[in-house]
Amino acid sequence: MRIARLLAVASVVAVSSSIGCSSGDSTSEGESTAQALGPANGFGHVCGTPEPGSARCHAIAKLGPDGTPAATTTPSGFGPADLQAAYALNSATGGAGKTVAVVDAYDYPNAESDLAVYRAQYGLPPCTTANGCFKKLNQQGVQGSYPRANSGWATEEALDLDMVSAICPNCNIVLVEANSAQNADLAAAVNTAAGIVGVVAISNSYGSNETATSATDQAYNHPGIAITVSSGDNGYGVESPASSPYVTAVGGTHLVRDAASTRGWTETAWSGAGSGCSAFVPKPSWQHDTGCSMRTVADVSAVADPATGVAVYETFRHRGGWQVYGGTSVASPIIGAVFALGAAGTAPSTPYAHTSSLNDVTSGSNGTCGGTYLCTAGAGYDGPTGLGTPNGSGAF
Repeated sequence: MRIARLLAVASVVAVSSSIGCSSGDSTSEGESTAQALGPANGFGHVCGTPEPGSARCHAIAKLGPDGTPAATTTPSGFGPADLQAAYALNSATGGAGKTVAVVDAYDYPNAESDLAVYRAQYGLPPCTTANGCFKKLNQQGVQGSYPRANSGWATEEALDLDMVSAICPNCNIVLVEANSAQNADLAAAVNTAAGIVGVVAISNSYGSNETATSATDQAYNHPGIAITVSSGDNGYGVESPASSPYVTAVGGTHLVRDAASTRGWTETAWSGAGSGCSAFVPKPSWQHDTGCSMRTVADVSAVADPATGVAVYETFRHRGGWQVYGGTSVASPIIGAVFALGAAGTAPSTPYAHTSSLNDVTSGSNGTCGGTYLCTAGAGYDGPTGLGTPNGSGAF
């Protein structure tokens, strides 16, 4: 499926507005000025439409009246305690000695300093280069000689680092920065991340048009490491590398507190989450849905709706302070970090063998597909939310 304008986000109508690159940013390779997804105080992509052969990050910002990401001096949106409670995670004791890598394009100069503010705000242990918890590498695996900076992708990197911290505060974190948003560079960065000793999960919050090579690309094939990929933010439709047979494709939900329920939270399918039936990738042996003879997206899910978004701290260039973000960019690092907390396995098939440890999401839709499960949530497996969301770490 072609990457298209998001079908619906929190029931707002899409209009054009710039929230993209500040002066000095590149405007090529998928980094062009982003398009807003709603009016003032609505939502907008932070990365622009990609050029052929490139990927777009899937972070979506809550916008202020001027059409740029709204920044505040104190956090708004879900924080670590909220996410850990919503997904019944024992994050205080798990993850020690494990490393989660995140792969993104371009440099985020403030990565370590901004991460320090986020973790201090929520009482999480420091994660720094000095104490060995945090490491930033370029595409070749070197600390230094980083690629040029880009404000859109820097925001994506902040979101990814904060979500791994929120779910697995005891994990080490490696940020690998690809030279560009070209698919080949991102794939090379994934291979670099997979070669780092101790890495148990690699999160990838980006996507591009699915092609015939999606079925055979070995860059995402790293047995023993959980590779999580955002399913997309364009509604019903399949992207790569989410359709890869080697990854866990992560869909998205709308998450709200619900005091009347036993769980204390309610989730429905997010209208922007990607899903569907691959045009190129054969059905893996571990998928058993009958309405798609090929690889089905997604596998599992987590919160992604920017209307029920998460708090992120980011200060690069024209954005500064606490902001609220959504998109399946939120969901992928959450699930990657849950894999680090779990002990069930790292393969895409792992959650399929442990469905009792997932919250089944049974309502909501992300588009038009004749009312089938490929775009409509229901009991059991469905496209937008997969098998469901974490209920503890037992499925991972």
